[in-house]
Amino acid sequence: MKKILLGVSGSISAYKSADITSQLVKSGYQVDVIMTKSSTQFITPLTLQSLSKRAVHTDVMQESNPAVINHIELAKQADLFLIAPATANVIGKLANGIADDLLSTFAMALLPKTPKLIAPAMNTNMYHHPINQKNLATLKEIGYQEIEPKEALLACGDYGKGALADIPTIIEQVSLLLNQRQA
Repeated sequence: MKKILLGVSGSISAYKSADITSQLVKSGYQVDVIMTKSSTQFITPLTLQSLSKRAVHTDVMQESNPAVINHIELAKQADLFLIAPATANVIGKLANGIADDLLSTFAMALLPKTPKLIAPAMNTNMYHHPINQKNLATLKEIGYQEIEPKEALLACGDYGKGALADIPTIIEQVSLLLNQRQA
């Protein structure tokens, strides 16, 4: 069974991580979820735990097994890393090597060969901001593949590119990337 690590950051789109988790599990993947502190304000860890049938990880200092370091062990086991939704904050942290929470620390511990997908979700001005675009370009240079956001009416009332990609698109990208690795 392929192991996917799903990172969830603090976007209004975090509620969609429940459907992403459910669809991945139904597709036969094992899904471990890492949530940022701010994402837990939009959706509870218990929801994602119930859907994944796995413990949800929220704190870099929480070590349930003293024999292993949680974020290192998860990184070694991941067949694919997906961040959906990915905020400008998380994108900036990853692009600049900042590891100050479990999600960013885990990302730094990933094996270089592990496929990495990132699905941004944010206000259109934030998405198009030159710093965010530079950070996305940096992530692409180090092996991340972007699942581009779609144009839509955003939670803030603006219309433009920034809404989380459709869930079927995200699931399809995960499957394509994992199947490419097997070929």
